[in-house]
Amino acid sequence: MKSTTIARVLVAIAFGSLITTSSVLAQGDPVAGESKFFNCKGCHGVPGYTNAYPTYHVPRLGGQKPLYITAALQAYRSGTRPHPTMQANAWDLSDQDIADIAAFLTDYGPPEDQPVVTGNARAGETKSETCVACHGDDGKGIAPNFPMLAGQYEDYLRHALTQYRDGARQQALMNGIAADLSDQDIADLAAYYASKPGELAVILQRD
Repeated sequence: MKSTTIARVLVAIAFGSLITTSSVLAQGDPVAGESKFFNCKGCHGVPGYTNAYPTYHVPRLGGQKPLYITAALQAYRSGTRPHPTMQANAWDLSDQDIADIAAFLTDYGPPEDQPVVTGNARAGETKSETCVACHGDDGKGIAPNFPMLAGQYEDYLRHALTQYRDGARQQALMNGIAADLSDQDIADLAAYYASKPGELAVILQRD
């Protein structure tokens, strides 16, 4: 299938999914969300904090898109994303809790710095033709439910792409797209998107 056709299919699916989640997000309260995010700051509020076994930076969430945050938390709640700590934190979240947290995170930024990139971003750019159909040339996503990748931690992006490729994360579009990626492809793509100027921030204590 040509990349232009893939792009049209993905965009159609993307906007179809907006219909199912927008009513929940419309009720999100960022003030309530800040309170509900308190426990999450133990990892997502510490600059440079890393997950252990495997080791990678926990993702920057400040400024991320609310529909994506909603989908991610729902996936952890349902168990389709395999992370014990995140599943434990998400299993008892209501739809309202998730909407409030998403509203809070969306309103947070800007980034304090650009993450360090160690891989071959130029090689990643040449391999990103299919990715831009959803994530855009700038890595900020073409629709409200596609995550911003620009300025995300490189090692986190490698981890996420590897999980999609291996099926540990269940998301039909990403599973299909990542299925044929080599470890080198994943490393190059992660370096490319991490190198793009972004708007994602660590959730620090506000003044």
